[in-house]
Amino acid sequence: MGISPAQLIQILSASIAPVIVISGVGLLMLSMTNRYSRTIDRSRDLVTDLDAVQDSARRGSLVEQVRIIYRRARFLRVAIILSAISILFIAFTVLSLFAEQVMGARVDYLSVPCFGLSLLALLGSLYFFIRDVGLSLAALELEIGSYVENPPDER
Repeated sequence: MGISPAQLIQILSASIAPVIVISGVGLLMLSMTNRYSRTIDRSRDLVTDLDAVQDSARRGSLVEQVRIIYRRARFLRVAIILSAISILFIAFTVLSLFAEQVMGARVDYLSVPCFGLSLLALLGSLYFFIRDVGLSLAALELEIGSYVENPPDER
């Protein structure tokens, strides 16, 4: 059973939007994994500093930074997992569109919900990514707060 050029064009046309979503989510995921790696490295540095510090005030600041970094790592982990789930649902969407075009099977009951679920997973991923960005500022404020006399107001 061969695929005619017209059918191939229909398959490619139907798959363009989901494939673009995969590309975009992949780039977001790359950013998230880089932040996650940096968070892990920073937490290891903080724990090394904690082992060496004697000053109790500095130690308290480092402990709080470690707590924040740990929360950030958890947020990023959830964001990365949700991004991967989004890509998985997009792959199901593309497969169902392919089956619909090649086999003539009516699988709208699969492709539409999968695409919707992928977008919901993407929204969840972005929510946790934004939470991480907010927490990173809190950790920075703990670290440099004593060096900045009057930090600018958030705008």
